[in-house]
Amino acid sequence: MAGYKETPRQKMIAMMYLVLTALLALNVSKQILDAFLVVNESVVTTNEIMHSKIGTVYDQFAQQYRLNPEKVGEHFDKAKLAREYSNDLITYIDNQMFGLVKYSEREDSLSVIENYYKVEVVPDLLDPQKKVDKLTLNLQSVPTKDKFDRSTTWFITQGRAEVFKQKIEDFRIKMGELIPEGYRHRVEIGLHTDEEYYNADGKSQTWEMHHFYHTILAAEITIMNKIIAEVQTAELHVISELFSEITLADFKFEAVTAKIIPKTNYIIKGQKYEAEVLVAAYDDKTNPDVYILQGANEITDANISRAQKWEGKDGLVKLEWNANTEGMHKFAGIIEITNPEGEKERHHFVHDYIVAPPSLTVAAKKMNVFYRGVDNPVSISVPGIAKNKIIPSISIGTISRDPDAPSDWIVRMPKEATKAIVGASAEYEGQMMNMGAFEFRVKRVPDPVAQIAGMTEGSLSRNELLAANAIIPVMKDFEFDLNFIVTGFRMATIINGDWVPKRTGGNRLSSEMQDIIRNSRRGQKFFFENIQAEG
Repeated sequence: MAGYKETPRQKMIAMMYLVLTALLALNVSKQILDAFLVVNESVVTTNEIMHSKIGTVYDQFAQQYRLNPEKVGEHFDKAKLAREYSNDLITYIDNQMFGLVKYSEREDSLSVIENYYKVEVVPDLLDPQKKVDKLTLNLQSVPTKDKFDRSTTWFITQGRAEVFKQKIEDFRIKMGELIPEGYRHRVEIGLHTDEEYYNADGKSQTWEMHHFYHTILAAEITIMNKIIAEVQTAELHVISELFSEITLADFKFEAVTAKIIPKTNYIIKGQKYEAEVLVAAYDDKTNPDVYILQGANEITDANISRAQKWEGKDGLVKLEWNANTEGMHKFAGIIEITNPEGEKERHHFVHDYIVAPPSLTVAAKKMNVFYRGVDNPVSISVPGIAKNKIIPSISIGTISRDPDAPSDWIVRMPKEATKAIVGASAEYEGQMMNMGAFEFRVKRVPDPVAQIAGMTEGSLSRNELLAANAIIPVMKDFEFDLNFIVTGFRMATIINGDWVPKRTGGNRLSSEMQDIIRNSRRGQKFFFENIQAEG
């Protein structure tokens, strides 16, 4: 139960913290200061969530202890020590926050609490019946949150940073000692202070200088809340491992089932198939053996001689082989373990996977061709690969991100283009691979069709023609959102045997044209020609 992965929220907060710390080295603007406030608030929220998770594990411990105190007692006592160590360090960090704000604001303790803290009464983690006071700093309300001189004095000049570092190192040692030596590698305590640190100029720094020198108060508070998050994470890892040891000690091999965990069921040709075969809750000091037979539905005594043996390490077996043949593949296997009586036990499994060639999908979302002079929306995807890992290319014209749909693309074709080839590369397993290409025809945008009263030709009454009053350009069977505007046209008719043409600008009938239509005879023909439009 130890060694948890970071949640997406924790990863986001860590990334934001690194970016803001880098920006802080350049300049302290209001935007950066506000960003620190946002990150700090997120870290505080995460700490509250983690506090609740830790409380859940202690509740489980207490319940198991009530059921079987003799069995659970030793582990529960260690968990209580973990709570004590964690609480001591968090209390120290909270005191440093309080002292820093008090020193920076030049106010007494009571004023600091009244002006900048929220006081709550919450249940104690180990004894929910017991209530304790909880102080939460409202960083937004601290006037000197953008000052760095007093923060530097508090931690560096007055030597508190060295004490801080020592307390973290002592915490790491004490927490590690709570876990049996043979299982310590399974628990990540974190909180490393011996890593290499560099300033903005690339020069080496100590842990103390890296975290507390020339840093504004808002950043210091954020840093300390982040360290609290790491302390709580370490506590959760340790007590979860202690709790898991209760059940691991009683594990019965009769309950074992074989598990195969492939890295992926979809493999691009030329890549490797990778999977892990393990026994659930199995002691990592015992190494199982696995026999694999490709193309089989089951391993039997008759075919086991053809199976390949894979030896285990630390309780699991890692499978890996080349995937060079396309199509559906199947293999059967046996995982062999030794039970407490020293007898060999075999557990069967079967698994299948697909090997596919590199596959690129490019679709013009509006048409199956590209048009010159307009935005051609395009969706590009590769099965099994995220869109942000795809890098497209085009033989002519340009291809760029669609501002309205960032996961799609816009293609623009020049006047001389007659065809275009769209290809793509994608990052797969840390390497760039060519995913194929598609050819598209390139055409000019079709001319609009002029209509009056919804018609291109035919019979209209005089009143219908006058009511329409305008020529409308229509893009028939063209899916693009493209509009044309009529800039002028000529209307002609025959009056008393004479050809009478009249021209006007825009798309509406002129008053002279309207008078001619009003005075027209039944069956008189009107011609609308030389229509000019812009798009």
